[in-house]
Amino acid sequence: MSVGAAGDLGDLGDLARCSLNTATVKRATLREAVDVAARAGLGAVGLWRDRVEEAGTARAAKLVADAGLCVSSLCRGGFLTAAHDDGVAAALDDNRRAIAQAAEVGAPELVFVVGGLPAAGGPEAPVRGDAGPGDRDLVAARARVADRLADLAPFAAEHGVRIALEPLHPLFAADRAVLSTLGQALDLAAPFAPQVVGVVVDTYHVWWDPALEASIARAGAERRLASYQVCDWCLPLAPVALNSRGHLGDGYVDFAAVTRWVARAGYTGAVETEIFNEAVWAADPAVTVATLADRYARLVRPHL
Repeated sequence: MSVGAAGDLGDLGDLARCSLNTATVKRATLREAVDVAARAGLGAVGLWRDRVEEAGTARAAKLVADAGLCVSSLCRGGFLTAAHDDGVAAALDDNRRAIAQAAEVGAPELVFVVGGLPAAGGPEAPVRGDAGPGDRDLVAARARVADRLADLAPFAAEHGVRIALEPLHPLFAADRAVLSTLGQALDLAAPFAPQVVGVVVDTYHVWWDPALEASIARAGAERRLASYQVCDWCLPLAPVALNSRGHLGDGYVDFAAVTRWVARAGYTGAVETEIFNEAVWAADPAVTVATLADRYARLVRPHL
């Protein structure tokens, strides 16, 4: 079906597992995002901390519940690669706040983007002028992620929140995530109970991985498949590469194959559409949600 300018959905059938990640409608308030998801018949929303903090956790939870929706995840925690004591302390404090927020809004999963190299001046930033050789050490950065997970896992378990490790495309290894494959994420999760640390399959970040089918099967066997996020890999890359995500079917990802692998692995949770794209953000949120619901119904649901 085609989606009209007013965002008319028509009859797309069961959208109970279709979730709107609020980053997809970045310029909407939390109330606006929740309202448009509920009107479209979606079953869930994935929340970002900035919108939760604007509303307050109690009000955010009430907005979602009053709309008849579930919270599929909270984004995000992580950024765990700091090498010095003050950075480590700040990361632990922020992640404990994030875990508590997840529990308060009823999010079963807190998505972790683990952080890039200490040499990075920030996302999309040049290398720090004072960066030393150790600040470029990928192996050491990943080891610090493991250490911080050990620090945070007991706190997450106490709050009934699962840490969901999200590997990012290698394009983002320097500044955002030193985890690039699902296999790496599973290895980091292995020391912890599966209900405490799991993994995210985000099609934008892992579609290219030659070991993806086997890693998804492994995640299912280990009961660590915590979240399935979908959007497409589009070219040319945007000036900010992170914002090159697109609606399903607009790029190169084989959603039928990846979804079948996820389903065979036993995943029964929500399917979050999470898009970072300036044109999508500029669109009417109702049209955006109508489009993502249509693409979910055609490209994902038949393979679940």
